[in-house]
Amino acid sequence: MCIGLLLMDKRSPAPNSQSKNVWYLAITQALPVMLGYLPIGFAYGVLAQKADLSIFNTLLMSVAVFAGSAQLIAVELFALGMAPISIVLTTFVVNLRHLLMSASLFPHVQRWEKTEKAVFAFELTDETFALHSLRATQQKFTKNETFIINIFTHSTWILGTGLGVLLGGQIIETELFALDYALPAMFIALLVMQLKTKPQVIVAVLAGFLSLGLYLLGLNRWYVIIAAVIGASIGVWIERWMKN
Repeated sequence: MCIGLLLMDKRSPAPNSQSKNVWYLAITQALPVMLGYLPIGFAYGVLAQKADLSIFNTLLMSVAVFAGSAQLIAVELFALGMAPISIVLTTFVVNLRHLLMSASLFPHVQRWEKTEKAVFAFELTDETFALHSLRATQQKFTKNETFIINIFTHSTWILGTGLGVLLGGQIIETELFALDYALPAMFIALLVMQLKTKPQVIVAVLAGFLSLGLYLLGLNRWYVIIAAVIGASIGVWIERWMKN
């Protein structure tokens, strides 16, 4: 987060009012993700404590890893006593979708410095990808605003984790709080924000049913990636067909 602040473009300092406006625009765009990250980060903190993960390692993972689903899966595997290599390989497979997300956003950051690209890639999550993709379609992909959004979202994730660590001992039955629903609920909200045209709705519904079908067939680690690739391919075909 501090690195993100240092990398913000200072070559042409903006007036104070304009600088405040950038921060305001950033936080208003990041707010839906922040509201989702608080309960999910909280859930991660609680589950990490239930799995006997140390407070230091719990917080360190949110600072250095910053990957919601991967962290939740890692904690679950840790609680089951899985070998470290199994945890690493599982989370690696789960996060392979980031290859698709990075490739999608690369045209918008290809002129950035290598350090800036590295920091941006580190802060990229499913939720921030959805947000940045929406901003890119609206021609709002400015560097400073992008880093500020990432700073807000990452800070909120760490805050949620800290609250989960502090209050985790007070929660006996985590199922009663439906903490596991926070993640899909946020994804649904972010998806709805991006559905502007009929082809997008068709692809979203199709990919959703395809993902569910593949999951029921037993593809527990690959169903999201396969559904995303097939859905995106169908979306391209639909757009070309409509243009012709």
